[in-house]
Amino acid sequence: MEDTAVEEAEVSGAAEFAPALVAAHPHGDSVAVAIGPELRVFDLRAGCPVSLSDDCGGLSHSDAIRAICFSVSGALFASTGDDKLVKVWKTDSWRCIRTINSEKRVSAVAFSNNDLYITYADKFGVIWLVNLGEDGAEHVSVDNKPVSILGHYCSIITSMKFSPDGRFIATADRDSKIRVTLFPKNPLKGAHEIQSFCLGHTDFVSCIAFTSISENQSFLVSGGGDSTVRLWDYINGCLLDTFQVRDKMGELLESNDTDDSSQAIADICPSNDGSLIAVAIQGFSGVMLLACDLAGKKLSFRKVITMEKSYIPTSLASSFSSELIWTVMGASNMPNQASSQLLTRLRIIPCFQKDVVSSSDDGPATLEDCEVPHGEKLLMALQGSLDIAKQEEVLTSVLAALKVSMHKMLVKKHYSEERREQRKRGRNDKKIKS
Repeated sequence: MEDTAVEEAEVSGAAEFAPALVAAHPHGDSVAVAIGPELRVFDLRAGCPVSLSDDCGGLSHSDAIRAICFSVSGALFASTGDDKLVKVWKTDSWRCIRTINSEKRVSAVAFSNNDLYITYADKFGVIWLVNLGEDGAEHVSVDNKPVSILGHYCSIITSMKFSPDGRFIATADRDSKIRVTLFPKNPLKGAHEIQSFCLGHTDFVSCIAFTSISENQSFLVSGGGDSTVRLWDYINGCLLDTFQVRDKMGELLESNDTDDSSQAIADICPSNDGSLIAVAIQGFSGVMLLACDLAGKKLSFRKVITMEKSYIPTSLASSFSSELIWTVMGASNMPNQASSQLLTRLRIIPCFQKDVVSSSDDGPATLEDCEVPHGEKLLMALQGSLDIAKQEEVLTSVLAALKVSMHKMLVKKHYSEERREQRKRGRNDKKIKS
């Protein structure tokens, strides 16, 4: 029965949908949205959309973008996904300065804190590294090949982050593991020293983020398919606290419309001071805010920001210099979805700080479209359309898939022996000769 259900999902394409992503420049200079193969960027300083320039091979991406990120300095931006390309962009000109070819589809990407290296993870759980040269210099030779530095043994990497001090790289996978690895001075020779494993999730880990109490002390926060947000002492691999989101969601979601599989954590976003954690929940039209007491090593419920029922955030982002949470909804690779229908919907939450947010007041609420920075100009550039009626028609078709999609994408599937052999024959890297 389980094999049949999995195979039907594969045929329908629902399991391969690509969620819309959002990333915010660390200093608030710009915001980027990825939907399908499209990368949309808006310059918040100049108040205008950005025209991307790609001299490194082709017109941006040709398949769904699965991961985007800014570097800590904000000087570089990376996009990558199902076309097996990792593209590095200079954010002062938004020119693509490097295109890296991966042998497999890519699921996660991150820059080292000094902008010297970019790391990316393929679908086989291998982490690759490329030396970008001094501050991502454009003169670096394209002969600088990717080097494998560590791996998760055939488990899909779902999230990858560098620690605030740059000493560690944390990687999470669909087999409920979080690995913290010491990032060596010469990573081109491999990252072989494991600092810790953060083990406790009972289902896939969907997202991780670092949050700091001071320059010298930071913690790791994770969310997963088990509907929990967890706080870790990642140096020692110790679980400090667990917040069970499902317990709180029971009173907010109608049981007839929601099952446990749709309450996976879709994304998490810490505030600048680490006092708050914004949580996007699969199947929930809104964002949950958790108080994060780093001194007391405790997570607690603060409040829920509800949105219209047709809006389920697929990605969250914030910047060091802003008190806004950027949220986006959208998906591509859906059945019968044309490229012209790659619309997204943005909702922005203001006042993302502990002193403003309390469980008793009515704020912060999402900004109305007229209150969004740069208004219609930004919405048109990042959403793809200002026609709300048209958006509703397209996004409604995405809504049902969003409620269960993450579980289908990341839960470890089980196949019969016959089906396993059939899949093995179809693998490009391991053909079975007849």
